[in-house]
Amino acid sequence: MIKNIQGHDTKKTIRKIAVISTLGGLLFGYDTGVVNGALTYMKRPDQLNLSPTAEGLVTSSLLLGAAFGAMFGGRLSDKYGRKSVIKALAVVFFISTLGCSFSPTSNVIISFRFILGLAVGGASVIVPTFLAEIAPAKLRGSIVTQNEMMIVTGQLLAYVFNAILGNVFGDTAGIWRYMIAIASIPAVFLWFGMFMLPETPRWLAANGKVAKALEVLKQIREEAEAEAELEEIQKNIDEEKNLDKATFRELSTPWIRRLVLIGCVIGIIVQFSGINVMMYYGTTILEKSGLGTRAALVANIGNGITSCIGVLVFIKLLSDRFGRKRLFLIGLSGTTIAMIAMTIVTSTISKSYLLPVLVMCCTITYLAFYQSCLGPLAWLLESEIFPLRLRGLGMGIAVFVLWISNFLVGLLFPIMLARFGLSGSFISFAIFSILGFIFMWRFCPETRGKSLEEIEQSFREYKKPEKEML
Repeated sequence: MIKNIQGHDTKKTIRKIAVISTLGGLLFGYDTGVVNGALTYMKRPDQLNLSPTAEGLVTSSLLLGAAFGAMFGGRLSDKYGRKSVIKALAVVFFISTLGCSFSPTSNVIISFRFILGLAVGGASVIVPTFLAEIAPAKLRGSIVTQNEMMIVTGQLLAYVFNAILGNVFGDTAGIWRYMIAIASIPAVFLWFGMFMLPETPRWLAANGKVAKALEVLKQIREEAEAEAELEEIQKNIDEEKNLDKATFRELSTPWIRRLVLIGCVIGIIVQFSGINVMMYYGTTILEKSGLGTRAALVANIGNGITSCIGVLVFIKLLSDRFGRKRLFLIGLSGTTIAMIAMTIVTSTISKSYLLPVLVMCCTITYLAFYQSCLGPLAWLLESEIFPLRLRGLGMGIAVFVLWISNFLVGLLFPIMLARFGLSGSFISFAIFSILGFIFMWRFCPETRGKSLEEIEQSFREYKKPEKEML
């Protein structure tokens, strides 16, 4: 047991910090997942009477808000502190969640879902940053990836509560309001919990509060380790001050433009491969395949469980053992095959008890490949391909494109489903995934085991043959 100068177990302290702060990730997951079951009830004529377009807007307005929340959240946390902004996000989560649950019309819930998305997007950027700056280097990987685990756990909890409420109180008018309102509870815990946590040492040191930064480090490190880390933080801050900030004008440089383009396409691929069709519309898909609403809500829990297991498999077994590019291509192959199988099943089998069973098997196969490869790897690759000087510019553009792609999938799927049916919708995602596979096989760099400088040099030499460069 490693203790700090006050005699406290440092690992236990860090775990407490991780659990409280990742309630933001839990809210992220719950708020994106709850619509999966709630839509079935809110679109009824005696409730919000949603058209396919309105259904898509209710789902995707959160994602559009998340794109802007992600864009501005990081800047706000740089100015006001990670801790302060996370506390503010907890308030936004709470108010907008209640606003959604009490919404009298589709326009009102769309507006509140957009505001809720600002908090989701902010949390997607700031919580991992908070964890990375708190955790010691040897624990950083496992601590930061806890946020991803909390996101899928939040989605699983949404599916579980949807199933319980739908099966026990499914005939109650406005049951979807209770499904949504549950998210206000962890928002309260997040707000109160953040008062117990320190600001990150790096932000404190960067803002001239060196003594306070050392005080925080001594709470979560041994004394000698704390002093050494503070010196390293100050050295890195001084080095960053000497770096020229990358601007949009630098996109005219071919290797930088190519690098940012690859980062954007990674975000597009992981969204247009169809993941959030499963996460947002899983209950609708199962209903269309022949299951009743209550059975679909229960069956959808399997999607959440598969997602959690998939992320654990990546963290424990795959992340540091195989190349990023190989794992990405394996994951994309698996999800594409699952989509093609879904297309064949839904186009050749109808009005059979086998159809929902086969659809569920295809969905679980899809999620197993996605969550154990594509999902975690997308964020990992985005964080690795951008050198330090370009990270703010590159990540900002790439994450914004990722969220906009998420928004478009959430908006368009109900319209596609109404016009083309299940098979027509699924084959569209399969075709896009095949194109994504070709792009990633041709252009994705292998970053495992390479320094940021080596990755940057490979992009500077982009005119060399691809085999040599990658």
